[in-house]
Amino acid sequence: MRKALLRWYRVHHRKLPWRKTKDPYKIWISEVMLQQTTTSTVLPYYEKWLNLFPNMQALAQASSQKVLKAWAGLGYYQRARNLYRAARMMCRENGCIVPDSYGDLIALPGFGPYITAAVLSIAYGQPFPVLDANVRRVVMRLAGIHSKLSPQIDKILLPWIKAIFPERNSGDFNQAMMELGALVCRPRNPSCLLCPVQRFCLAFERGEQEVIPTPNRRNGQKIETVVGIIRDGRRYLIQKRPPQGLLAGLWEFPGGKRERGETLRGALHRELQEELAAEVKIGRQLLRVRHSYTRFQVTLFAFESELTAPPKLKRGSHRWVSVRAMKSYPFPSGSARIVRFLEDHDSQRDHRRLMG
Repeated sequence: MRKALLRWYRVHHRKLPWRKTKDPYKIWISEVMLQQTTTSTVLPYYEKWLNLFPNMQALAQASSQKVLKAWAGLGYYQRARNLYRAARMMCRENGCIVPDSYGDLIALPGFGPYITAAVLSIAYGQPFPVLDANVRRVVMRLAGIHSKLSPQIDKILLPWIKAIFPERNSGDFNQAMMELGALVCRPRNPSCLLCPVQRFCLAFERGEQEVIPTPNRRNGQKIETVVGIIRDGRRYLIQKRPPQGLLAGLWEFPGGKRERGETLRGALHRELQEELAAEVKIGRQLLRVRHSYTRFQVTLFAFESELTAPPKLKRGSHRWVSVRAMKSYPFPSGSARIVRFLEDHDSQRDHRRLMG
């Protein structure tokens, strides 16, 4: 899992200015700014800050008013006050050098467990795991831990992350976990098909990634849906959901909700006739996927299906795509399980052909 995550990070990480340095001062500044603030907001402030205070000595020698003015617009001004106080203390006691000791660093103003671990791992390569909101969410999903997202869960998460934490590349690993949570393992509609550690994720296997961490609203209504897996050579038919409403604009396999009194095959036959205006032969059930959302629980049944007449496809709403190409389409989390099934199925079929 570590190898897969680090390979992904080296290729896909955002080219952010604080990732181009090992200067502990600059890394410290970026991590403090990024607390409770989006990356896009931080970028211009970070560049402006380093122009005004290129090193710790410049920060420590500035007036408090100049420091607060440079921070204006970022909010949570206690962060700026702590930066200023910590810089003055480090210049007075440590020659304007950021300490490389956990005990010395965490004793400084504003250096909680997260900032301390981030600076020591990224700047000094020391093996301290970080736990921010993104990393907590990633670990909770990987380990299948049902709980609300809060620092109180750290006593459960820390042993888990320490068990997989590398002895080397600790800074890259921490940044990879944070980047995964920011870009892929998002709070809503996580991009599971793009996740480099999908196969190690218990939440994905159980269809629970939308309800881990535990949302404020509990699951309610239970729904059954049916979809047809329609193949043309090495391509499969997918369709786009409406631009408004639930899961708007995402892609899925043709099908829909099973109505009361319908059989699964009857429901799928009706849905495919309504959506594609074509007769369809319903084959064997390929898989059943259970998936939880905030307000309801879905059981999704996927059937092998065959068109017996040309369908009426809507331009922009229907596409024939290969399994490999599906990874560039945003699918709901439940449908992503079907994509992985097809990926495994096609891989096994290719292997059988190769072996003759």
